[in-house]
Amino acid sequence: MNMPVRGLADLMPLLPELVVILGAFALLMIDLFVPERRRIFSHAFAIAVLVAATALVAFGVGGQGTVLSGMFVRDTTADVLKLAIGVVSVLSMIYTWSYLRERELYKGEVAVLMLFATAGMMLLVSAGSLVMVYLGLEMLALCSYALVAIDRDSPLASEAAIKYFVLGALASGLLLYGLSLIYGATGSLDLGQIGASAYGNPSSLMLITGVVFVVAGIAFKFGAAPFHMWLPDVYQGAPTPITLFIGSAPKLAAFGMTYRLLEVGAGPLDDHWRLALAWLAVMSLAIGNLSALVQTNLKRLLAYSTVSHVGFMFLGIAGGGEQGLAAAMFYAISYSLMSAAAFGAIVVMSSRGFEADRIDDYKGLNARSPWMAGLILCVMASLAGLPPFLGFWAKLAVLRAALQGGMLWLAIVGIVFAVVGAFYYLRVIKAMYFDEPDGELPALREDRPLNVVFGVNALALLALGLAWNPIMAWCQKAFAG
Repeated sequence: MNMPVRGLADLMPLLPELVVILGAFALLMIDLFVPERRRIFSHAFAIAVLVAATALVAFGVGGQGTVLSGMFVRDTTADVLKLAIGVVSVLSMIYTWSYLRERELYKGEVAVLMLFATAGMMLLVSAGSLVMVYLGLEMLALCSYALVAIDRDSPLASEAAIKYFVLGALASGLLLYGLSLIYGATGSLDLGQIGASAYGNPSSLMLITGVVFVVAGIAFKFGAAPFHMWLPDVYQGAPTPITLFIGSAPKLAAFGMTYRLLEVGAGPLDDHWRLALAWLAVMSLAIGNLSALVQTNLKRLLAYSTVSHVGFMFLGIAGGGEQGLAAAMFYAISYSLMSAAAFGAIVVMSSRGFEADRIDDYKGLNARSPWMAGLILCVMASLAGLPPFLGFWAKLAVLRAALQGGMLWLAIVGIVFAVVGAFYYLRVIKAMYFDEPDGELPALREDRPLNVVFGVNALALLALGLAWNPIMAWCQKAFAG
């Protein structure tokens, strides 16, 4: 069947993605003529491209609709996720510049790869077919592998990149095998038609097996236990701003992929995949929190805490229904902002030769800089789920969704591990306010733009915690009806 020729007006819902992709190609050309000392202009161009695409989404330019014969769907769900992806990606680009430049790691390819990765995330959350799901996922994954390996002289980064690539290829194979089984069972690549076929034959063994493989692939991309083995090494080995990028925005894309594949495509099989996600949530909460308790490296601690936060996200999805999906989306948005701030704190505290990635590096910080200690306190308190910060309302939303979904036992497990998880964040706060530093630490970074961005990022967790209702209402609107 020949795909019909479309005019430019028919592709308007694709406008934000086209802006990012064309901007990435333009940056490839611009970078050829920009001398090394003026690379900040090409980096600023990349940030401007992301800001423009985010603005197009925020103001609804191009409108909603379905294009490319149903392969691409722009709806309220996609727009909410794209707006959050755009904001977090802009934050990541700002954090990236001074850190990599200071260590002579910045190359023009960094901004290009981040733009293509962002485009992949935007395509993934708008996928209307299995083809678009895999296209968006691989655009994101391949760029992420290259970004992790950007410090070619670091054995730690090279090892992390190889592990990420090998295990990522395995996960992609699992997911692709599951997608092929689903296609074989339903005879369609369109997610809407797959859902209709599943409704007509929900007991198909091939279809159920395909969904099992898809859930395994999704769990790996999220970093859920027991598919989390890549997270600690990749988070520790990659340069901190790269860790910030791959640890924040892709979680939003993974949620979008989960919604499209499981709710839209395999909705009639929700009795199977909801239970699978519930048990993945239990393992993630247990393994993530208990492993984080013994960490002394802050990046590894945040990696294991990511596993536990994925468990909380799965609580909402397993709860099911519009409220469960809205709660999980709210959690994904909240976590992406918290994760950006947590790794942003490490970027701001670090300097050349001092990575600030050990908990001991934060001892006595309040005596040196009460303002910086206060900002990091906001970040850690929000991650721990303390009121009135944003993280508290996010945890409350997913626990409520699990209760409404008839999973009281799962909500109890979530509450227990929320208490356990607060301990290791409080360790960082204790180190800043009550411990004496071990020896003399380097002076804090004098980078006003970076400090301002981090300050806004950290204080936003408090501000949004006091005014979280609009975000939650927006998430509920995305799944209404």
